[in-house]
Amino acid sequence: MTTAPTPELRRVAPAVHDVRAFLAAPWSGATWRAVSQLVIGGVVMIVAATLVIALVSVDLSILLVFGLGIPTTVATLLAARSFARWERARLELQLGAQIARPTYRSATRPGWWASWVAVLGDGRSWAHLAYPLVAGLVLTGASVAAGIGCGALASLMYPPVAAWQGVDVSTGRTVLAIVGGIVLLWVSAVLLQLLAAVQVRVGHALLGPSARQAAADATQRAAAAEQRAEHLATTRTAAVGAADEERRRIERDLHDGAQQRLVALGVELGAARRTAANDPQAAAAAIEHAHREVKETLAELRDLVRGIHPAVLTDRGLDAALSALAARSPVPVEVVVVDPPSVDAASGSAQAAAYFVVAEALTNAAKHAAAQAVVVRADVVGDRLRVVIADDGVGGAAAGPGSGLEGLASRVAALDGTFDLDSPAGAGTRVTVEVPCAS
Repeated sequence: MTTAPTPELRRVAPAVHDVRAFLAAPWSGATWRAVSQLVIGGVVMIVAATLVIALVSVDLSILLVFGLGIPTTVATLLAARSFARWERARLELQLGAQIARPTYRSATRPGWWASWVAVLGDGRSWAHLAYPLVAGLVLTGASVAAGIGCGALASLMYPPVAAWQGVDVSTGRTVLAIVGGIVLLWVSAVLLQLLAAVQVRVGHALLGPSARQAAADATQRAAAAEQRAEHLATTRTAAVGAADEERRRIERDLHDGAQQRLVALGVELGAARRTAANDPQAAAAAIEHAHREVKETLAELRDLVRGIHPAVLTDRGLDAALSALAARSPVPVEVVVVDPPSVDAASGSAQAAAYFVVAEALTNAAKHAAAQAVVVRADVVGDRLRVVIADDGVGGAAAGPGSGLEGLASRVAALDGTFDLDSPAGAGTRVTVEVPCAS
């Protein structure tokens, strides 16, 4: 059963997999990248193979004769790890080959002897040590391919040079030189690309993770992807439920609050119109009452809109929005924003999540915690916006089903963030929220 070539091998050796790339092989960028890695890699492998042979010979000699070769062997294997790191970088730079860093064997207990045993028993380190010898053989083949290319160029140059020197060359010999040069040029280019691909395969086999490690890493990545898919499905369901509950809350607030006030306002204004001619004083009182109702309705609508998305958050950013929350709180609140430009540069959804968490936490601190002081701290850590709200209240808070904190936790989880509630009884409450800045 044949497998399709990987994108990496298509990039390194396109002439092996594609007809058009084969026809363009002599002047292909892949061929010249193979030549460049042959020139640089050849020098590197000569030096590295010489050092490997010399160091291993010395290590074995000391080990067999004096019994002191273990420290030098450990040092040689550690040097091989450093060489492998450098060689992976070289192959990526010259051939675009991305070779993963392997996982090395770690010591099972503390101490220098255990660490030495771990290095000596690590198969990847020994594979790194074998790499210069194997890669040197591959580069030797690439040198032969490059020699074929030089011979092809010489064959193509033979007829014009011979004519310039005045040498009588037969037509058959000229045709043979040209045709042979063209064929050898293509053979050389394809071989160079093919051997560069072999070099990459050798790099994966001896510089990267072992087949067992690669399989274990793939299994771990698949499990992590499956777990993340389940997490996203759960948070999406929770977010949809929270949004539906929020719509119902807005509907209730409008029906029971603003709508009833507007109905009462219409009644008051109707009464004022009917009594304006006969009882001006009663009409003025009704208008005065209607005016108060208008102001209260506007205030209620502002609170309702603020609960959906506060205007100050959009206009002035999270720093100003947190200060506005602190100013309205009946409990003294200290707001600490470490780097306001960075905090305000976070995405709108991240800032909104942080704002509503702070708003809910301050409401709980005033209503339930009997807190005397609250500290709100906002900063950016890496690529995440972090907000911490700590009060000195009675503690014992829990994000139970149907609670405001549970809804906020679902909202944060939907943004791939974390919500941590620490509220031991009698020791205050601390809420820590982190959300990606680019949510």
